[in-house]
Amino acid sequence: MTAITKPRANIRPVSLKKIFARPAKAYADPYLGGLLLGLVLFLAFFVTGNGLGASGTLSRAAVFIEDLVAPDRIDRVPYLLQMAGGIKNPLDDWIVFVTLGTLVGGFVSGIIHGRAKLETTKGPNISNQKRWLLAFFGGILFAYGARLARGCTSGQALSGGASLSAGSWAVMFAIFAGAYGLAYFLRKAWN
Repeated sequence: MTAITKPRANIRPVSLKKIFARPAKAYADPYLGGLLLGLVLFLAFFVTGNGLGASGTLSRAAVFIEDLVAPDRIDRVPYLLQMAGGIKNPLDDWIVFVTLGTLVGGFVSGIIHGRAKLETTKGPNISNQKRWLLAFFGGILFAYGARLARGCTSGQALSGGASLSAGSWAVMFAIFAGAYGLAYFLRKAWN
């Protein structure tokens, strides 16, 4: 008895060069984007009872790793116990899925609209290495500040601002004031 095989279709794999070399499409209208973001925020509150945010995922990922290495320490620290005590999985939380959805959705959107590129955005007077170093240390400072402020710009500005939280408005004014204050000293990185 012989097996009957179908002829294979002429399918060629898509090269990564073609994916990342697509022509860039125009950005969406900012008013439409703002309206859609407001709709997503409303639906997030309505469906899940939570707003939007991302910095909590970083904490949960760190606790997940710490739970693998030193689970007895997790059970002794009340803050960590909330996320991973006993049989709890710290990655089993709404904010992890929001962050993953944001990353995947942003990447897919970038591919569809021809904006997914491997590049370093910088000014002409700064090297790639210095730009990456500034971005790395800026990211660390911002992540640390986000945990101190109990949320990142997404959580504070969108979710906290929408619920008229005075603390969220204070954090956002502080973020903008800090950015404008620091912009003068870092202007050579962009000019």
